[in-house]
Parts: sequence; structure tokens; C-alpha cells
Amino acid sequence: MANGAGKKQSRDERERARAYRARQEFHESLTARRRRDNLVAGVAGGVLLVAIIAAQVAYFTVGPGTPEPTLTPSPTSSTTPAPEPTTTELPTPTPTPTP
Repeated sequence: MANGAGKKQSRDERERARAYRARQEFHESLTARRRRDNLVAGVAGGVLLVAIIAAQVAYFTVGPGTPEPTLTPSPTSSTTPAPEPTTTELPTPTPTPTP
């Protein structure tokens, strides 16, 4: 009878060890999946950020957001000289004697 009890105990131990290994493998697969998902999300976020920046640069350099060019008067040589500023002299007030 001792022989039958030993078989049952070893069978229970093997089952517990199998269940433990299965839980370890499951946990490792979850960890690996989370790591992979985080990597994919990080790369996708980086690509999205670069695309947004590129779109903004393109919009403001070659798209409809480009500022309209304005015509600036170019300096041309003219035959008449520019008028010189005239100065007007103002009389300086003279102090009045005090009594």
C-alpha cells in the first residue's frame, strides 16, 4: 500500500511542477508582449510626431500658409536731388529782471 501512495504523491508533484512552469511561461509571454507593444507604440508615436512636424514645415514653406510676397519700392536713381531738411531757428527767451 505504501507503493500506491508514493505514485500518487509523485503524480501530484509532477502536476504541480507542470502548472508552475505553465504559469511562468505565461507570465514571461505577457512581459514580452508588453515590451513589444510598448516598442511598437513608441515607434508609431515617433513617426507620427515627425510626420506632423514635416506637414507643418511644408504648409508654411510651400503651401497655402506661405506669406504673400509684398512689393517693396526699389531705390531708383532720380535726376532731382532729395530735398534737404530746413531748419527754423526759434528765438530763445530772454530772462526778465526780477524786482
